[in-house]
Amino acid sequence: MKKYIRYLLVPISLLLIRPIFAQTANSSFKIQQEHKLWHDNIDKEQLRLLALDGKADGIIQASKDENVNLEIADVMIRQVDLLQEKIETDSSLSGQMKIKNLRSLETMLKGYNNHFRRKDFPPSMAPTLFDAFVKAMERDRLNMSISPVISENSYGVGNILVECFLLPVENPGVKESRILLIRKYCELHPNEIFQILSTNPDLPFTDSLIVTGGKKNIRKLYDYASGNTVLASRIRYSSDSLISMVGKIASSKSGQLYLPFLDNLINHRITIADINKVKDNNLEYYKLLVKTRMDYSARMLPPFLDTALEMEALTTMLQSKGKDVFVREINALHDKPSSVRFKILDPLTPAELYYLIVLSEDEIYTSSYLGVYERIFQRMSVPRGDSLIIQMHGDYFRKFIKMAAAYNKLDYFLATMDKENAATIMKAFIIGLERANEEDAVDVADSYSSIFDKNPPLAAFVLNEVKWNYKRNLINSDKRGTVIYHLMEALFESADTTQAFDLSAKLGIPPVYTVNYDSLKDDSGRVIQQVFFYGDEDKDGQNSYQDFLKLFLGKPEWKVTMNPTKEWIWIQSVKGKPVWIFANRPLFGEDDPDDKAQHHLDDYLYDNKLEPTIYIHRGHSYHVRYTLKQLQPSAKIVILGSCGGYNNLSEVLSISPDAHIISSKQVGTKSVNEPILQAINSDLLDGNNIDWLPIWKTLTEKFRKDPVARERFDDYIPPYKNLGVIFIKAYRNAMGEGD
Repeated sequence: MKKYIRYLLVPISLLLIRPIFAQTANSSFKIQQEHKLWHDNIDKEQLRLLALDGKADGIIQASKDENVNLEIADVMIRQVDLLQEKIETDSSLSGQMKIKNLRSLETMLKGYNNHFRRKDFPPSMAPTLFDAFVKAMERDRLNMSISPVISENSYGVGNILVECFLLPVENPGVKESRILLIRKYCELHPNEIFQILSTNPDLPFTDSLIVTGGKKNIRKLYDYASGNTVLASRIRYSSDSLISMVGKIASSKSGQLYLPFLDNLINHRITIADINKVKDNNLEYYKLLVKTRMDYSARMLPPFLDTALEMEALTTMLQSKGKDVFVREINALHDKPSSVRFKILDPLTPAELYYLIVLSEDEIYTSSYLGVYERIFQRMSVPRGDSLIIQMHGDYFRKFIKMAAAYNKLDYFLATMDKENAATIMKAFIIGLERANEEDAVDVADSYSSIFDKNPPLAAFVLNEVKWNYKRNLINSDKRGTVIYHLMEALFESADTTQAFDLSAKLGIPPVYTVNYDSLKDDSGRVIQQVFFYGDEDKDGQNSYQDFLKLFLGKPEWKVTMNPTKEWIWIQSVKGKPVWIFANRPLFGEDDPDDKAQHHLDDYLYDNKLEPTIYIHRGHSYHVRYTLKQLQPSAKIVILGSCGGYNNLSEVLSISPDAHIISSKQVGTKSVNEPILQAINSDLLDGNNIDWLPIWKTLTEKFRKDPVARERFDDYIPPYKNLGVIFIKAYRNAMGEGD
């Protein structure tokens, strides 16, 4: 049968590939009427293949490599034609066997087409698939298992082949082949091993897959080891020491408390009994976490360069315990005398206090930070910053320095050591970011605004170090390092807002100084805002809400409406451009009523196709995560009065990459929040762009006469000075990670 393909385009040498049969593609042969349907079905699948690239032009375009395309065409058209002819004219085959072989050939083509360009099924596998099919077909004719063919081929090839030999009589090797395919799939996708084993726990190779999957992802191993399933039992009784230890931990009610110490447990540096002695005592358990973290951190340095198992679990637990037990208490006692407020910290060493600071950036109040910071150096026998960093093995030292800069303690920190060591510390702060994680780079970027404002000579030193590192990475042809330091050089030079500097053009990102008014409007010309309040036992949220209402109640340019359920309010402008503001009421009580109010408001906005472009968080820092869960991609301005941590900034940008973020280093205060909101709303009512430089200049003048308000205002970071945010945007854009 003549197929619709331009054979003249195929080189002679390619046409001679795998000359399995003597006949040619254009030779004519007689098809028995009872076989015609099966030949037609094969022809239809071939025509379907030719059109899979979106063009029914008789040419296959599955790859950018034309030789691959031609080889696919040769196999799936010419050689399939030859095989059709071979089957039809083979006098040794019964009519029933011919139909079976033709049906199998159709299934092979259909499987190839159905998986075209899918993961694990590269189009280039066509020649291998065809050869494997022929081998399997020959074995099937003899009622021999096809499993050897499945075994020697890839998962994609085997997956298609198995389906070819099910009807009308299943090949005796299908069951074994399916088991082989499970193993092949697990080898390709180790992260899915436990999901597969949960429904197939008694495979002949289950134990080895548990080891493979468990060492790849201990967290999943832990999750599947808990409970009373067959798989959990297999994990617990594994002969592998790591797997069995995780199984033992997971089967315990206190498993989460043991997991941070997994590496030391399997290496016999600690026992379950040792952990049991302290796990119910928050102070002693926290101390053990710190001791373990310092041990693990030391092992990460030369000459060991060893990363402990479940370092993430240790860090998460250390952060959680630090916040839950210590930071939230000293935050809550912010109006008490220091002797009362910080008493809980009395048993803590400098190292234990250090981790409180660096792991609670997104929650610790300014006054809490200052109290913890002072106690670190008060409790050192020789209060030197360089000694502290050495004692901590450099763990989180960039975070520590970034926070010291943000809270105006960096000069004090550097003054605790001689100038040469101070310079070395700051060089270490800048160097090596090409090998560090993204958060370290963000910390360096974030610190510069504070350094520039407080210590211009140090800022000049930092900028010079950035330029030196940029040249170093350029010479070394290190793309990541070159990008990081090039971006930092541009960012740091832009910190001097008295100089004209087009940062957007320089970095290839949207404007950072201005938000266009048109980008904030919806299709009906309205600017929609959503404000999140939280009910608190201390009434802070309720008081904040009442202060917020005073901005609008009784004002001729605004109309305030309460929704029928009294869960949220709707504020509309009645003069100037249309501005709609929605805010939930902070309702404190059982079953979290303000959470329900927020979600009912979310539903109303969604049902009425209202998309906020401005989101405002009002509340304590530990409420921020609930606000972020409700943030939508439509966000263009996000005001987080209590957000200062990288994780929060990164999460905002993952939802809305172009959002302008106003963040604060501590809890938002009405004396600052309200003037910021008034300035923004004033521009919106006039239909003006939001221009941050003049807004911040006006606010700075406003707070100049009020030292308390000015100090709190200084904790707020405008979008153009939020260098961490700008860095994340520019870095991901430059590295091709923006989409």
